[in-house]
Amino acid sequence: MLERVITKRTHDLGGGFTVGRVLPFHVRRMVGPYIFFDHIGPVELAPGIPRELDVRPHPHIGLATVTYLFDGAITHRDSLAVHQEIHPGEVNWMIAGKGITHSERFEHARLHGALMHGIQAWVALPEAHEEADPAFSHHADLPAWDEPGLSGRLIAGEMEGMRAGTPVHSPQFYAHWQLEPGARRVLPAEYPERAAYVAAGVVAIGGERLEAGAMAVLAPGAEVPLVAETRATVMVLGGEPVGERFMFWNFVHSRKDRIRQAAEDWREGRWTLPPNDNAEFTPLPEFKGF
Repeated sequence: MLERVITKRTHDLGGGFTVGRVLPFHVRRMVGPYIFFDHIGPVELAPGIPRELDVRPHPHIGLATVTYLFDGAITHRDSLAVHQEIHPGEVNWMIAGKGITHSERFEHARLHGALMHGIQAWVALPEAHEEADPAFSHHADLPAWDEPGLSGRLIAGEMEGMRAGTPVHSPQFYAHWQLEPGARRVLPAEYPERAAYVAAGVVAIGGERLEAGAMAVLAPGAEVPLVAETRATVMVLGGEPVGERFMFWNFVHSRKDRIRQAAEDWREGRWTLPPNDNAEFTPLPEFKGF
């Protein structure tokens, strides 16, 4: 039932603020179109946190970023002049396409302090949409589960007869489940690639016990039971694969030359920064090529 288990690799961004990288993994780079999966926190941020913890303006191509919070708040600004704060249970969905820049700042926590906890994922766009015009949408009214032992939200795509309003470009699903101890759920087999990530608690997936920070990549073609041993937060995701993708820094694309061009444009200052956050930017890391 389980193809493999991937455990997050934790990075400290400073001040005790940690991010756990799950995807890409060296032997499993993607699950459906999901090519990047980071677990943010949980971490308690005190009032007055330094601006160095913010994510300064930086570029993207060829993907959609998906930000979802369990706790806290993040302020988003981008080169389309969007200014949007995201709160728990809401989604910021940003389509990079041919190119967008944005920043993510902890302005609420800087003023008031906050427990920060959430997930940021990247969805690789199909080749026909890799060079689409950039766009941003915020979604606070998501399809929801509310039943004994299980609550949650469908963040993207289609699942169990529900469809989210986020603008996906390929068949996929992405959901947040909050499970009470003993709750049981079956992950349907309708998508060829699927995974379940335990963000909190302990869950048995396909009979294997997984603790927080572990992602179970499921074998295709079979329904897989999921049973909560404790109160648990689980993200389930997957979909149809979109083909091979190359990735450098914040760039994802089916063509290496397109990524090289995007990197060169950033190095030479040819990108447009967010008009309301353009006093600084994130430097291009060393590019060693493909």
